[in-house]
Amino acid sequence: MNIIPYRTLLPAFLVFILCSAYQPGKKAVTLPKPVSAKSIDSLVKAMTLEEKIALLHGSGMFFSGGVSRLGIPELTYADGPLGIREEGERATWNSAKWTTDSATFFPNGSALAATWNPELAYRYGAAMGEEARARKKDILLAPAINITRTPLNGRTFEYLSEDPFLNTLLAVPSVKGIQSQDVAACVKHFAVNNQETNRGTVNVEVSERALREIYFPAFKASVQDGNAYTLMAAYNKFRGEYCAESDYLLNKVLRKEWGFKGLVMSDWSGTHSTVNSAKYGLDIEMGSDGPFESWFFAKPLLDSVKTGKVDVKLIDEKVRNILGVMLQTSMKRNRPAGSLNTPAHVKTAYDIAAESIVLLKNETKLLPLKAGTFKSIAVIGDNATKTFARGGFGAGVKARYEVTILEGIKSKFGKNTAINYARGYAPARIVRGQTPAAPKLDSTLLREALAAVKSSDITILCIGSNREYETEATDRTNLTLPYAQQALVDAVTAINPNVIVLVVAAAPYDLNQIKQVNRTVLWSWFNGSENGNAVADVLSGKINPSGKMPFTFPKKLEDSPAHALNTFPGDANADYKEGILVGYRWFDTKKIDPLYCFGYGLSYTNFSYAPISTNKKVYHKGEKITATIKIKNTGRYAGKETVQFYVSDLNSKVFKAEKQLKAFNKISISPGKEATVSVNIKVDDLAYFDEKTNTWIVEPGNYKLIAASSSKDLRQSAVISVK
Repeated sequence: MNIIPYRTLLPAFLVFILCSAYQPGKKAVTLPKPVSAKSIDSLVKAMTLEEKIALLHGSGMFFSGGVSRLGIPELTYADGPLGIREEGERATWNSAKWTTDSATFFPNGSALAATWNPELAYRYGAAMGEEARARKKDILLAPAINITRTPLNGRTFEYLSEDPFLNTLLAVPSVKGIQSQDVAACVKHFAVNNQETNRGTVNVEVSERALREIYFPAFKASVQDGNAYTLMAAYNKFRGEYCAESDYLLNKVLRKEWGFKGLVMSDWSGTHSTVNSAKYGLDIEMGSDGPFESWFFAKPLLDSVKTGKVDVKLIDEKVRNILGVMLQTSMKRNRPAGSLNTPAHVKTAYDIAAESIVLLKNETKLLPLKAGTFKSIAVIGDNATKTFARGGFGAGVKARYEVTILEGIKSKFGKNTAINYARGYAPARIVRGQTPAAPKLDSTLLREALAAVKSSDITILCIGSNREYETEATDRTNLTLPYAQQALVDAVTAINPNVIVLVVAAAPYDLNQIKQVNRTVLWSWFNGSENGNAVADVLSGKINPSGKMPFTFPKKLEDSPAHALNTFPGDANADYKEGILVGYRWFDTKKIDPLYCFGYGLSYTNFSYAPISTNKKVYHKGEKITATIKIKNTGRYAGKETVQFYVSDLNSKVFKAEKQLKAFNKISISPGKEATVSVNIKVDDLAYFDEKTNTWIVEPGNYKLIAASSSKDLRQSAVISVK
């Protein structure tokens, strides 16, 4: 193949520079002579060794190197997954203080998971991709899809769920949505990054079966079904090796088994070696300390190649991986210009928020609230006026706007109803690495809150967490509601039992007392720019809540598997002794009652389930099980129901969880109407991973197919056989 002459590539590079200068909303400039995929080898041959090395490490906080001589641009990165992070100074974490980098704040990861809606996951990805393009970014550091192993994980708010199947069905459309905008999705963090405590040093030991059945599926599907262009290695060690230099993870599994063709980057400051990282799968080093030329993949790598410690063929392979991603992003012709804060993006943020809100209890049918029914409403709690786009450690969004819960309530009910707000409690400042003193309620704030409650017909009590309390780099120490909020709930409820407890948080908390005493409980999340409007519309009944919990709430921390087995956080090692029994698999199999189970969520209406029918009774490997069930809305309100299909192996010769989620379908049904739900389950997806043969095995025998409204609310079942 002929080497592309410098004179041929220079015009394309100049046009690229012109492209980079466009303004959001204007038509993208077209590259007249783009570099084709067939030209990658020619480009590699045209580079000096120094130019190749320049591509393999950061050239700024959110940049990695290019080769201007050959028209190869830098790659630009945008933090996610809550939205496009504000612009920072090139070489620091400091804000660049732009006035044009406000973006849409999208609901957090567990909120997206609570929708159980893959279509919304695609819209979420596409909208974020459009906003990344408007900011001229090539790689979006999202989605984050690690399994919720412990309820204390500080990054639960970024992640999706405890279930590999639910994670998969949301991760793949998210990746496809992002990349529909010619922006590379960066799926993270690979792999078994399930705690923040000692995340940079802890060594994870996990069985091969658990790895394959629980922790790998969403990553594998993101690569093979989502065609993810990039992937981020996790901070932690895996079986004694850092993930960014794990030959098993990055070479044997990711590339050889799964066929990954994209680039692998480190997390920021997640690279620990030159030679091992180069040999064992890392392509780009990001976020290391010190001058760029001193990074592991800068001069030390150059020297290692020159002295023969690293084969130049490995360098060429990494450059090809990077150029392949560039051809889909920074060097692709006719890239969309992108857009920020559009009505469509706002609508996506609203729809996710509205479908994520979970009704936990509505004992006296206080909800939905009818406008004008009450003369006055007390709104109590700091979370009523709190914004959640930023805070704590890690990625945030400089949101163009964020509707608070109080603003939403005033807009919805304030015309004919007096809204009496009192703060109720003040969040204490959280100091990372320090255990806060036992909190006490501020007596003045409590008096003001109780006065507002006494003078109002009903109370909406806005409690929970915030972005300072749930944060990257720190795990929580317990499940207790922070800031003495339980005492506030008790005091308010004692005065007026007509209390709607609205919990705003993104991970499980101890709600035992609230569940027992309070009659009406609603759960929301760090729910994006339209948070307040979505909450108000659910309170009023304009939106019938349809969210389902994406993880299990334990009654006490010791009921959760990692804590029951005393394997969290570990010291030097975290031994995943629970194996495949993560989340509801543990609770079901061990017969432990949770506080709120996986998939739980009520509605303002009711749904009845008819018996399940299947297209056959006997199946063979390679076939699909088609299950059909009729669902009827027996209540007074239109609503959405997520019909969950679990499978139990009735005569397994190997140990398995009591049941596993294998399909779901979310449908909208009008009052009194009936809808037919059909799902397909591959017989091959009933397999377990056999560690002796390193193969997936489908056991012959009988399986129970269960249609459920949650992992504990099992409605109908049918038995099928596999031969």
